[in-house]
Amino acid sequence: MIDQIKNWLALASDRRGVTALEYAIIAGIIVAVIALGFGVMASDISNSFNNIGTSL
Repeated sequence: MIDQIKNWLALASDRRGVTALEYAIIAGIIVAVIALGFGVMASDISNSFNNIGTSL
């Protein structure tokens, strides 16, 4: 019983999982921002090419 409590306390004080989770959240936010930026830029570039094509 004492060993189980020691193991549980060791797991509760282990912060490696928390750090990995924080990095995963940061990476997810970066990916979302990049994807959103590409979506906005893609429509703007498409509109620019369409305007160039119609003016020719």
